[in-house]
Amino acid sequence: MNRRAFVSSLLALPSALKGASEMAFDIAVIGGGVGGCAAALAAARGGATVLLSEETDWIGGQLTAQAVPPDEHPWIESFGCTRLYREYRNGVREYYRRNYPLTESARSNSFLNPGSGSVSRLTHEPKVSLAVLENMLAPYGSSGRIAVLTRHKPIAADLSGDSIRSVLLKSLETGREHPIHAAYFLDATETGELLPLTKTEYVTGFESRKQTGEPHAPEQAQPANMQSITVCFAMDYLPGEDHTIDKPDEYAFWRDYVPSMRPAYPGKLLSMDMPEPATLKKRVLDFEPGVNICANGKPSLWRYRRVADRANFAPGTFASDISLVNWPQNDYWLGNVCDVSEQEAARNVNRAKQQSLSLLYWLQTGLGWRGLRLRPDVTGTEDGLAKYPYIRESRRIQAEFTVLEQHVGTEACMAATGKPRDEVSAALFADSVGVGSYRIDLHPSTGGDNYIDISSLPFQIPLGALIPKRVENLIPACKNLGVTHITNGCYRLHPVEWNIGESAGYLAAFAVKNKLKAREVRNTAKHLKAFQTWILSQGVEIAWPKIAPR
Repeated sequence: MNRRAFVSSLLALPSALKGASEMAFDIAVIGGGVGGCAAALAAARGGATVLLSEETDWIGGQLTAQAVPPDEHPWIESFGCTRLYREYRNGVREYYRRNYPLTESARSNSFLNPGSGSVSRLTHEPKVSLAVLENMLAPYGSSGRIAVLTRHKPIAADLSGDSIRSVLLKSLETGREHPIHAAYFLDATETGELLPLTKTEYVTGFESRKQTGEPHAPEQAQPANMQSITVCFAMDYLPGEDHTIDKPDEYAFWRDYVPSMRPAYPGKLLSMDMPEPATLKKRVLDFEPGVNICANGKPSLWRYRRVADRANFAPGTFASDISLVNWPQNDYWLGNVCDVSEQEAARNVNRAKQQSLSLLYWLQTGLGWRGLRLRPDVTGTEDGLAKYPYIRESRRIQAEFTVLEQHVGTEACMAATGKPRDEVSAALFADSVGVGSYRIDLHPSTGGDNYIDISSLPFQIPLGALIPKRVENLIPACKNLGVTHITNGCYRLHPVEWNIGESAGYLAAFAVKNKLKAREVRNTAKHLKAFQTWILSQGVEIAWPKIAPR
């Protein structure tokens, strides 16, 4: 089934709603990224009828439209994710085994990494994730349990006191508007778009040390200081050929641009000299297409996010490896896309695109790799750039409970407990609804801060971080939960976002089925126990075994 036919099949709404401009569901998931897909699947598995809307024409967010292969912790093959996320990962490998001419060694490898990328154990093409996610949703579409609206964006909300009555979606294709009614609305948009529309209290950027007590927080709050975005792109390499793109309009600016950072950046952005994130000392990377190790013995950036390693496929399948570019050189921090005008947000996205094209042009002409070729077929766009920028930081709800550096940062936990590094653990939450692990990894930000990259401990996802302080029927389902600018750095990666979305979907379904408010599930002991017992039965891990900090 092709993608258009798939989407059309999912749009087969109950007969009473066909042709109606207003639609009613148990649960509306607004945003079809990683968390949104997981939320919709969980809610449907919990017996609810679900609408899943998405701004682009690809569901999957980071995995697809943003062209970012999964960043995962080192234990991912054994534990530390939900059963449903593991089904997705297994589905990716099975898709390659079923549809691609793999070598015998690749086919027999139970831990197949199609791209052999160094950033992940499962680097692969965005369109494969798209196919797998569509397949996972398909049974619920056929049964009428889930309806999907792609190319739809939320533009308004109708409120009644502390509850949302409806959200207005606008088709980006036709301009037609659809009021969506639901008992619960899950915000799985990349920037927390429902929060201002529904007047849900939220924060952006850097909280102050006075607000949070976090050791790495600044003295004054900096709400406009947010992590950089990145417009990723795909490329391959054909030696002896010339695929040099037209000179980007802003190339001269980006060629000469020297970041103004605290602490200082080592030189020009378009360079192989850049700060090592944890120490901020100068490090020298290198790039040589088609190889893992450069002639000088340094690892090549080519392998970093490679999504197709032609050595895994029968000879002649690929003319070249394919690599996705999400590098320090195309992180864009000269403006925000949150809480600015639509015109300013669009201008910043366009400048980020110019930056990425300038990086490619510099690789082709400055370093002489003219055989580098954009792959628009990989990203599903005409220009070869990702459909949507990679968003690292969202608006975040003011939650019943907010995760702080003191709860998950290794040094902060050691200081609070007096325990040595090999004995300390992250805070344990009685209301845990999931787990995750990643370093607190903050990329350079719009306020001029260089990397903040510090050790963190395998952590839990508290249910309190999914409950807004006031609004009753909105639940965050991705990076917009109750975390800070700092702890967002370890809660924003693919398996954690999936777990957040999945648990949010189960929460909404549980609340609908039992006629409860979401906060009642958390704050009433018998309901919390019943909910945790249920999600455990669905394959959601809520506690870690004893493992070493990263």
